[in-house]
Amino acid sequence: MQDNLINYVEFKANDLEAVKTFYSKAFGWEFTDYGPNYVAFNASGLEGGFEKSAEPVVNGALIVLYHSQLETVLETVKTNGGQVVKDIFSFPGGRRFHFKDPAGNELAIWSDQGL
Repeated sequence: MQDNLINYVEFKANDLEAVKTFYSKAFGWEFTDYGPNYVAFNASGLEGGFEKSAEPVVNGALIVLYHSQLETVLETVKTNGGQVVKDIFSFPGGRRFHFKDPAGNELAIWSDQGL
């Protein structure tokens, strides 16, 4: 993995089983379940996942970058005009935070370092 590159894409979905069936049959994607609210996919060209959401899905894609030094890149994002909308939190496999760029696009940056 390299710092500052798009590493993962995350989508929202109301029905994880339906979305798994669709993408596996239509495109051959493979899935790994992480509890009742999250499923990761691979064999798609770029790894990603679907997070279960009860809300209507609007602009449901979350682009996730990787950085080995999460605290350092958080400060870089803030210094350069990014707005942190979710501070650093842990999840199975790593930690991440979410931010909005100056245009209002929400992205995330994750790291598997410092666990």
